[in-house]
Amino acid sequence: MKNLVFIAFLSIVTMNAQDSEVLSTDTIGVGDVITLGAPSGQSYQHILFPPTNFIIKKGGTTNFKQLQGIKVVVTDKEVKKGKTNITIKRKDGKKFLNSIAVVKVNLEAATETKEIL
Repeated sequence: MKNLVFIAFLSIVTMNAQDSEVLSTDTIGVGDVITLGAPSGQSYQHILFPPTNFIIKKGGTTNFKQLQGIKVVVTDKEVKKGKTNITIKRKDGKKFLNSIAVVKVNLEAATETKEIL
């Protein structure tokens, strides 16, 4: 009897563990708040910032690690040819890298590399 109760408890726990919320393209909409993760290299590969020389010309900085953990708001969602692109802006109203107001993101690739959480 104890074994039966233990097996039932174990199966319920594993079902709940698999039910955790995963960020997907279907669940993200305009107005949702998401968090920026760590860059997958020296800079973000799937968050489409302009080249660094344009950022510097506008008086910005190129320290991409300072963006990690920032809350952003989705302002636009666009699906083309099976790819979902979203436009984001900072939740606190400041600019990215002190020079960019809005940025486009390739949603599938950015969630896969954990650039957005």
